[in-house]
Amino acid sequence: MHMQGWQFNGLEQPLELVEREVAAPRAGEVLVAVRGSGLCHSDVGRMDGTLTPFMPKPPPIILGHEIAGLVLAVGEGVSAFAAGDRVVASGTQAYCPGRNSDGGYATHCLLPASCLLPLPDAVSFVQGAAATDAGQTSHHAVVTVGKVQPAERVGIVGLGGLGMTGARIAVLHGATVYAAEPRREAWPAAREQGVTEVVADVEALAEYALDMIVDFAGFGTTTAGAIRVVRPGGRVVLVGLGSTEALIPTMPLIAKSVALLGSGGGMPADTRAVLDFMAAGELTIQASTIGFGEIPEGLERLARGGVVGRIVASIE
Repeated sequence: MHMQGWQFNGLEQPLELVEREVAAPRAGEVLVAVRGSGLCHSDVGRMDGTLTPFMPKPPPIILGHEIAGLVLAVGEGVSAFAAGDRVVASGTQAYCPGRNSDGGYATHCLLPASCLLPLPDAVSFVQGAAATDAGQTSHHAVVTVGKVQPAERVGIVGLGGLGMTGARIAVLHGATVYAAEPRREAWPAAREQGVTEVVADVEALAEYALDMIVDFAGFGTTTAGAIRVVRPGGRVVLVGLGSTEALIPTMPLIAKSVALLGSGGGMPADTRAVLDFMAAGELTIQASTIGFGEIPEGLERLARGGVVGRIVASIE
């Protein structure tokens, strides 16, 4: 049996379509036929060098860490999964496919059984793939790090794929949610997700005395604005990397005893919670689908910007 994959060979080089024999899973491994492979802007950063320090395995490597598929075979010692199971790969900071080993921009993928979760029958492969990153990262920021509580007033900065999902997760946890997003075309969708009010700039959130603000944009000015407008004793969670360095106002940070928290990625428990919401019909991540052959062009679209929601390759 052969597999195909889009291999990253080095900075600023186009992805190369490679074909090779599918290896049998070793002890503790699972061979997965990829059915949904999500495209992430972090892979653009790995290809242009921005995120090279966060790439433990150097090229050549097949990128892609948002993976949903079918188990084809399991290695010695694997008892939690069997051929035919629907699964997703939920990476951690310790191990992430497409970063520590070949990932999901491929027809087949070898994965440690420890990073797999069952994919409920009610959740599509496309939604399952999106759950592993857009879902996991958003849930981790709002719930695990931000510790959202029912009846809290929560601000979401940036209504891209992550922010829209984060807003919905906060609503599902009983929070009253407000959002800041300059792109007015995103406002109706936010209200459909249960967001109470949307404004164009984070500074306009001041009147709502927010308990927590989650910054999914991370352009420096957005984080500074969140610190200024969150209530005294409030929390600001920074997720976005629109800028890798930022100036923040220390006077309101100190005077109001604001907690500034960083949140990157997530854990399998975050992904599991998102899949549960999806299976219950309470959460859908906005996603457009492309074919396997369109993965390089899809990454170029992400690099250019302006993509609404997530892009997921549907692989047959």
